[in-house]
Amino acid sequence: MDGNEGISLPQLTGDIVKNARKTRLDAFAVALEGWRRGLKLTWYTKDSKHFDDMIIFGVNPPGRLFSLSNEEKTHYFFRTRGDKVSNEAVEVGSEKDETKEVLKEKGVPVPLGKGFPAEATDEEIIEYSKTIDYPIVFKPTNASQGDGVVTNIQDDQGFLKALEYVRHDLGYGEVIVEQHVEGEEYRVYVVDDKVVAIYNRKPANIIGDGKHDIEELIGLKNRERRKNARLNSCLIEMDIEILEFIQEAGYALTSIPEKGERIYLRQKTNVSTGGDPLDATDDLSDEIKQIAIDALKAIPGFTHGGVDIIVNENRAQNVPAVVIELNPTAQIGGALFPLRGTARDVPGAIIDYYFPETADIDTKESKVYFDFINVLEPLENRSALEVEVSPAPMGKLHIKRFVVTGQVQRHSFHRWLKQNALDRNLHGYVKNTVFNEIEIVIAGTDTALIDDFKEQISNYPQASKVKKITGEKWDEPVTVGFEITEKYNTRSVKSVQHALRRMNKDLTHLKKQRDRVVKDNKHILNSSSWKYTAPLRTLSEKIKDRKTK
Repeated sequence: MDGNEGISLPQLTGDIVKNARKTRLDAFAVALEGWRRGLKLTWYTKDSKHFDDMIIFGVNPPGRLFSLSNEEKTHYFFRTRGDKVSNEAVEVGSEKDETKEVLKEKGVPVPLGKGFPAEATDEEIIEYSKTIDYPIVFKPTNASQGDGVVTNIQDDQGFLKALEYVRHDLGYGEVIVEQHVEGEEYRVYVVDDKVVAIYNRKPANIIGDGKHDIEELIGLKNRERRKNARLNSCLIEMDIEILEFIQEAGYALTSIPEKGERIYLRQKTNVSTGGDPLDATDDLSDEIKQIAIDALKAIPGFTHGGVDIIVNENRAQNVPAVVIELNPTAQIGGALFPLRGTARDVPGAIIDYYFPETADIDTKESKVYFDFINVLEPLENRSALEVEVSPAPMGKLHIKRFVVTGQVQRHSFHRWLKQNALDRNLHGYVKNTVFNEIEIVIAGTDTALIDDFKEQISNYPQASKVKKITGEKWDEPVTVGFEITEKYNTRSVKSVQHALRRMNKDLTHLKKQRDRVVKDNKHILNSSSWKYTAPLRTLSEKIKDRKTK
């Protein structure tokens, strides 16, 4: 599996989600799926009263809170978590020690260990650690994204160092000490007692090619991650942790690994710190999947969410896997954009659960989406507390691209095009391309209206300005509404002008260097030392000639 490039969902390409990163990506993916099914979509700020009864953690700028509704009902969402997940489930899931105790009581396998409150002394924690065999894991009870988690502690010295770091340097009072379970770590996403996605989370790593050193391989790996819509904001950042980790393994940044040799850069598996999400939905056994399902069922109201498990290599505790964490607001980007394997439609499963009456609406071929940045702008500048997105066009979308030449790069003409598109409930954009040419992309569910729109271009009141129209089918996504992007050409011209100025500046610099070299050579040729050493140079040339003969 690790050798195949990730396959994304056809309805959720990188172009569509380019303005939705990290936790915004999770919310956008779920909201977009519901909106495409004809549900009304509204976005909110954290000040909205609609979320007073829902537990919301963190600052949460716009782009995380939204609702979906039809004529019968409305459901509210915080990122991937909807209002069918109870507050009790959220509270238990956010406290790792409480989660551990509840799961253990319900017979769900968890690592051996114990949680400690903030009042516990370091001595109490150290004393308990002696009752568990190394290796040990030491972590905060309520941190996220792997912050403060120290795994695979091998001895007393390492444990004391971890305790100092987590409790005193980072300031996490409540902590857990537990047995380190050797094995691969997976994020399992469960919806209504069904496993809909699993991905293996490998720590940040590079694979040798026998040519590049470790630092260069990190650069190449980041180049690959930049192409991935989930990973482009989670590059492998060089830091002390990486340097220490590879040094302990016997490497340096200048080491050149052999071809095919995998070098791990961190211990933690978090995608946010450079970890790799690799699809494994079809790889794990039903027995292991059932453990994940049972973990959510153990907590009332935990109807969907993420279950982090470790598949037990050594069968410690005589179980195939142990649950290490539950996440009611789990990120799903790793399932939507795996580095290797096939993407899984988690948003579709969530919308099926909340709006089962829309389950027969297939959005896999949908090419329409909404401009996330424009939609959120009133919330960002606090001119509104909520924004409703224009409805999605329902039915098969037909898209065409027209190239129009003539005296057409005028704002009055573009406004006229926009009004004609909106009057016909068509979507798309117009933008300037090269001199005296524009590109129009137009989409709608009625081909007759698209043909009529083209006819209107020819009948523009100042028809002499339109010299030629060519058309073709278009297969790229389009945003709802109609955009005028005249600045595109201006930016292009400015960038070309900037490049020309830079080239002229470089050329002037090269000419100065050339003139300096010519001047230096003349000075050397006319110097006394050059004249005095002429016989020696002649003798040297004769010796060279004799050797070559």
